[in-house]
Amino acid sequence: MSGIAVGLNKGHVVEKRQLAARPSQRKGRLSKRTKMVRELVGEVLGMSPYEKRLLDMLKTGGVGAEKRMYKFAKRRLGSHKRALKKREQIKDSWGKIRARMA
Repeated sequence: MSGIAVGLNKGHVVEKRQLAARPSQRKGRLSKRTKMVRELVGEVLGMSPYEKRLLDMLKTGGVGAEKRMYKFAKRRLGSHKRALKKREQIKDSWGKIRARMA
C-alpha cells in the first residue's frame, strides 16, 4: 500500500497480518506414516502388472524408451504429473535392482 488514492497499490497503509497456517494448506504433503505404509505395501505386494510392463520397457531400452514409458503411464494413470512421477519411481526401483545384482 502506498497511501495514494489511485493505482495498483492504492489504499490506506496497513501492516500485513500473520495468520496461522490452515489445515487445507498442508493438503497433499506426505507424512512419515503414509510414506512408511506405502513402502511396506510396495515391499510386500511387489509391482502391479502395468508397473512390470513399465519396468520391462525400461529394461529392453532402445530409442525413446522413456517416452514410451511416459505415454503408457499417462494412459494408465490419467495425468501428466502422475505419469512422470511413476516413471521416475520405476527408474529408481530399476536402479536399486541393478545395484543389488552388481
